[in-house]
Amino acid sequence: MADTSVLPDPANDAEGVDFYQVSDIIETQKINLFIKRGFDFFVSFFSLLFLSVFFVIISIIIRLDSTGPAFYRQTRVGKDGKHFKIIKFRTMVVGADTIGRLITVGSDARITRAGKFLRDTKIDELPQIINVLKGDMSFVGPRPEVPKYVDLYSKSQRQILLVRPGVTDFASIKYSKESELLALSDDPEKTYIEDVMPAKLKDNMQYLSNISVVNDLRIIFATLLKILK
Repeated sequence: MADTSVLPDPANDAEGVDFYQVSDIIETQKINLFIKRGFDFFVSFFSLLFLSVFFVIISIIIRLDSTGPAFYRQTRVGKDGKHFKIIKFRTMVVGADTIGRLITVGSDARITRAGKFLRDTKIDELPQIINVLKGDMSFVGPRPEVPKYVDLYSKSQRQILLVRPGVTDFASIKYSKESELLALSDDPEKTYIEDVMPAKLKDNMQYLSNISVVNDLRIIFATLLKILK
């Protein structure tokens, strides 16, 4: 069941006009959203078939490198405020989210040896293809946040919950070195909440106004180029 409390209430919100503008835009994008979901389903299905052996190899490396499971699951907020478990390759010690910040800063001591390589190459993100196949996520869309940070969204910012979150977006490309940036701050979490997160959300709002498979392909291509660089 979706958590409707996270969606804007235009009747009680001074930002309600913006809400109607975005919701109206999304309403006109139904065909594009249908095509987008079809693209996500077929590409994720065949990608998982193609990458299955690779997933097994990476899983073995992770298990040999440190104690714990190969995969890491964390609660994130998805479309319509529905919570789901995002899936990644584990890159930190078991229980890392209970012994430190929810954000990663610089050369975090919780990151394992294999985890550093997986993060640098973005291989740790590949299992999210499973989330895409299930319909929790899309290949392209606003990156899903943990409930703690979503609770801090303004009514206007919560409009990004009108669409499925994505594996990548323009904000992810722009802030690909986010952990290094936060490491320069005396209070990384405050910097994330007050500076980085609002900037990302602003980029995500722009994405909502131009949803299309063509635009998604541009973002995927730009992401791949960023990783290769």
